Amino acid sequence: MVPRAALVLLVLPALRALELGVGGGGWSRETGVGRAPGRGEDTFSALQSVQRALGPERELLRLLEGYVRGEEARLRDLRRFYNKVLSLHKGSATPVGNPLLAYTLIKRLQSDWRNVVYSLEASENIRALKDGYVKVEQDLPAFEDLEGAARALMRLQDVYMLSVKGLAHGAFQRVTGSDVTDIYRPSQVFPLSADDCFHVGKVAYDMGDYYHAITWLEVAVSLFRGSYGEWNTEDEGSLEDALDYLAFAYFQAGNVSYALSLSREFLRYDPDNKRIARNIRKYERLLEEKSNVTGPEVAIKRPNVPHLQTRDTYEGLCQTLGSQPTHYQIPSLYCAYETNGSPYLLLQPVRKEVLHLEPYIVLYHDFVSDSEAQKIRGFAAPWLQRSVVASGEKQQQVEYRISKSAWLKDTVDPILVSLDRRIAALTGLNVQPPYAEHLQVVNYGIGGHYEPHFDHATSPSSPLYRMNSGNRVATFMIYLSSVEAGGSTAFIYANFSVPVVKNAALFWWNLHRSGQGDGDTLHAGCPVLVGDKWVANKWIHEYGQEFRRRCSSQPDD
Repeated sequence: MVPRAALVLLVLPALRALELGVGGGGWSRETGVGRAPGRGEDTFSALQSVQRALGPERELLRLLEGYVRGEEARLRDLRRFYNKVLSLHKGSATPVGNPLLAYTLIKRLQSDWRNVVYSLEASENIRALKDGYVKVEQDLPAFEDLEGAARALMRLQDVYMLSVKGLAHGAFQRVTGSDVTDIYRPSQVFPLSADDCFHVGKVAYDMGDYYHAITWLEVAVSLFRGSYGEWNTEDEGSLEDALDYLAFAYFQAGNVSYALSLSREFLRYDPDNKRIARNIRKYERLLEEKSNVTGPEVAIKRPNVPHLQTRDTYEGLCQTLGSQPTHYQIPSLYCAYETNGSPYLLLQPVRKEVLHLEPYIVLYHDFVSDSEAQKIRGFAAPWLQRSVVASGEKQQQVEYRISKSAWLKDTVDPILVSLDRRIAALTGLNVQPPYAEHLQVVNYGIGGHYEPHFDHATSPSSPLYRMNSGNRVATFMIYLSSVEAGGSTAFIYANFSVPVVKNAALFWWNLHRSGQGDGDTLHAGCPVLVGDKWVANKWIHEYGQEFRRRCSSQPDD
């Protein structure tokens, strides 16, 4: 457990999660949903966007198929010409005395060979491919998406303690000391190439993150060594490139001797490289200067995250993948059919599972149907934009929240009206604006997550108070999809996590009855390991609940 004294320090750098779902800030009166995203928005931050990227690649496959067919036809014709000319040279003496053969020889050398060598067919084939690529290029992910996807793999590596070597072979294996455990077994294995691993390492290197650069470049070098001499058209990196980056990463990390060893290996493949030769002399000089100095070997450590003081607890809860069997042996926790005294739920009560008492956290099973979840996802999909957090008066994109979100008014479809009515009946709270925000639908990206944060405002200057309806008293979060692994909701100080349960809804109070924020509700969305995670958030505010959740003078009530 993390000491509560760290609580204030944790949230001071950035008050996370404070987005306004009512009034101002990107609302369209005509449609009742947020503004549609423009082109060029990032792809990696929502699986919905990644899914859409399949369309341009299918078009590129069609273009490449046309190019390959054209090239195959061209090469068949070249083979025909080659065989025709070769057949004339097979005899011991070619009978040039034959005027027909003599004529064709001169014609070939004066005309035919020139036509073959300067044929426009090859350039026409590649031009068609390039022109087609240019047409779809604006719909392709940007370089920032490649960086974001690479950082996502590093995040999964860290949070779930994954073996990079295992990931390169398409396996999700946790490494603890000398033990390697499969934490997820995909039905289809997707291994990474040497160039794939090289790019992840290069992204880390360019960020000055030599810890991750070394782990990924080590695997890239190993894979490049195993296929040295071969070349794939699509590859950008090579063994020499990977050795170059890895050597300097080790040098930056303080391991000069290994940087020297890798640089010497580089010179075996490229003996004339003067830059590497200079590096070798530099490393040798540094080692000579340090030969008389003894000290502990520099350990390569994972980069520090100063804003996340609860990192160990957070990651430990994520690693349980929501599985804590001893937690459910507590006698005070129970399951029941809930009507909350509402006639609306009398004939169809909701299955309620009390997960925790302080703070009070409840899971309502099958709160929505498959059809409702699908429709809500469909309403939000065209309007998804990168999720932001409040930073003073502004809202900004941050690395510790990777998702896209959209806000839906209840005027979008009667389903949303029915959903509000159901939430009100179950919680007994007023969920009509301005006493509650519109429904926020969130789609997580590659390794999508949201590090520990509060849903309620922790500062009196928070933009939440612009709604003039008080703080967020409660959160009602609906899981609109299932995932194959990861994505749990971790409650840091309560010390447990909740797995993604499709169609279920998670409810908790953010404030004590005194109106003070409940520090024990610090929670996080663990990175999605495998799958497409969708949730819908309904944030309910203090005002309008005066006779529904009465106040108390006791601070902890």
